[in-house]
Amino acid sequence: MSDVYDSAFRTLINDCSRLILPLINEAFGEHYTGNEEIIFFPNEHFISQQDESEQKRITDTNFTVVGEKRKNYHWECQSTSDSRMLVRLFEYDAQIALDQGENSLETLTVEFPNSAVLYLRNTKKTPESYRYVIKTPGGTVSYRIPIMKIKSYNLDEIFEKNLILLLPFYIFTFEADFAEYNTNEEKLLALKNEFQKIVDKLDELMKMELIGEFEKLTIIELTDSVVRALSARYEKVLQGVDNIMRGPIIETKAKKAWNEGKQQGIQLGKQQGIFSAYFDLIKSGLLSIKDAAAKLAMSEEELQNRMANFQM
Repeated sequence: MSDVYDSAFRTLINDCSRLILPLINEAFGEHYTGNEEIIFFPNEHFISQQDESEQKRITDTNFTVVGEKRKNYHWECQSTSDSRMLVRLFEYDAQIALDQGENSLETLTVEFPNSAVLYLRNTKKTPESYRYVIKTPGGTVSYRIPIMKIKSYNLDEIFEKNLILLLPFYIFTFEADFAEYNTNEEKLLALKNEFQKIVDKLDELMKMELIGEFEKLTIIELTDSVVRALSARYEKVLQGVDNIMRGPIIETKAKKAWNEGKQQGIQLGKQQGIFSAYFDLIKSGLLSIKDAAAKLAMSEEELQNRMANFQM
């Protein structure tokens, strides 16, 4: 299950990369404006073992921000507290430093990245930060590794601080009460309203051109995938939140299908091109027969007949 969350985090970082800067500002006290360049590096690293074998490790993200200065960053998204997290983090950092280091005949120069961890779940024992203490013959180096916790931020704070990359994981805030939401209609309605606020606020940010339509849709789709994975055993929670998140997904993809259909119309004829695009949405389960018929201004029976006779 953690693969779903890791995948969501990596997709967010890569597809909505400029939105990582407010998270860096929050964790490290930086003041990035959004105009900086972000350069990504491979996430795969091979860590040498004592028996001379190599073990492949995949970091969640490894990138450089180029602004007034050039700084390297390494972020990990962790769904649960793990006693070996700090050890793995150090192994990743050391390997990143080696991979990007400079090696001359007599000198090896390595630079450790600025690392941070995002915890989707936390307990009273989860620390506020980690710390490396590295003792060397030339002296001791010590520095802090920031920890961010989803449960530390309410929805207003997330939008006030522009931490919208946290939104797909906001559902973790409510995980402990899923059983209650599943049986209490009033509380379930409050949960649904909370996620409707997310959709409405993302619409508002897009209209203000603070995020693009692609970023908005990516955040909503990943929020939906995390909700589905986390609440799979709670049918009412799953359906309630999922229905809210799926609305703008279908609307946006339907609009895309319409536009693609117009382009297909050059070769296929306008009407057939549009129908082809909608047919793909129906087959993939993103659009119902009823909704598609309404958008195409035909009856459901007529649409079903067209689908039965349709030739790609």
